[in-house]
Amino acid sequence: MDMKKYAVLLISCVFAINAFAQTDTTQKIVAGRKNSPEQEKKPYVILISADGFRYDYAEKYKANHLQELANEGVKAPYMIPSFPSVTFPNHYTLVTGLYPSHHGLVDNYFYDRNRKEFYSSSNKAKVADASWYGGTPLWVLAEQQHMLTASFYWVASEAPIKDTRPTYYYVYNEKINIHSRIQTVVEWLKLPPESRPHLITFYLPQVDHAGHVYGPEAPETEKEIHFVDSAVYELTKAVKTTGLDVNYVFVSDHGMTKIDRENPIGKPAAVDTSKFIISGDGVMVQLFAKDPKFIKDTYDQLKKEAKDYQVYLSTEMPAKFNYSKSDDWHNRIGDIILIPNWPKVFNLNGRKLNVGTHGFDPTIVKEMLATFYAWGPAFKEHKQVPPFKNVNIYPLVTTILNLPYTEKIDGTKTLANEALK
Repeated sequence: MDMKKYAVLLISCVFAINAFAQTDTTQKIVAGRKNSPEQEKKPYVILISADGFRYDYAEKYKANHLQELANEGVKAPYMIPSFPSVTFPNHYTLVTGLYPSHHGLVDNYFYDRNRKEFYSSSNKAKVADASWYGGTPLWVLAEQQHMLTASFYWVASEAPIKDTRPTYYYVYNEKINIHSRIQTVVEWLKLPPESRPHLITFYLPQVDHAGHVYGPEAPETEKEIHFVDSAVYELTKAVKTTGLDVNYVFVSDHGMTKIDRENPIGKPAAVDTSKFIISGDGVMVQLFAKDPKFIKDTYDQLKKEAKDYQVYLSTEMPAKFNYSKSDDWHNRIGDIILIPNWPKVFNLNGRKLNVGTHGFDPTIVKEMLATFYAWGPAFKEHKQVPPFKNVNIYPLVTTILNLPYTEKIDGTKTLANEALK
């Protein structure tokens, strides 16, 4: 081999090693924990999220395994995401029972006035920093009561919220194949009773990825829906080999819709960056005044020039959003909020826009609605429940696992009462 080829090969190897080193695929285990004897007798729940799995996808694309499992247990025509209907806020709502304005993840990317810094779902350090998260996630509640938990990914599961992570967890990556992930779940459930998790979260990103890149009607999206359908079926079959009777809750965080990519909304002329910090883009833009005296004039100007979007003061947001100044427990909602009229979106920086997106008002844009199916020994059989808000998943899971909580949440036990035996 000549030196030139050798050098190229060496550089390639170095890049490959670095890429591998940057992707942490090892299971993390918090040592020294055990289920209390009381918790060993409790049921098991696997909470599955298929990101972007729109309420009508299973029927539309004939996800036969999911339909069959849903028909055996409990299903809703749809589940209503919290506003904004995006990934991080809604995943954290599902496991805290709190609206985004209350738990603090008010968007995938947002500004915090008190800290004078931005949170970003793509920033690993921020994602793992517990100080960004309010509420008590399900795994924290369980671990506080000496019930072990495991997470094969979920928003905030890597952060030591209230100094607590799941006993078994992974740093998020997309390198571990589905069969290995399912095998790990089986291994968890085959652990001795004192070491066995009773709550497992399991996250699947594939449908959301395809929906963004190709749109909700594309064959690529249909393919990923069938992938999720097969993965859930494979998971249920594999878990049966443990001999345990496990409860499954299958949800999504939001839906997906096609947008007008050709005619996006640019930065409104009334927005002066010397007077406002801009947070967000796409389906919501928030303006944080550097001095409160700038708010009224800018709001009035925006109201005059607004075309294809709505302009709100945070003090006057419609109650249905649960996203007003009075809801803002963490001081992270802007003074002025701009929301585009579907299918329009903002594009403030000339980005390349995806075919599909989400984040719109789920009470207006039906394509934002999410999925809910559940089955297992705790659930009624062949039961359809009415549509409900996703804040009700938390009290559903706490009821199955008999985990009392004292903190105020936004969810109620209505769903639990309708769905459980």
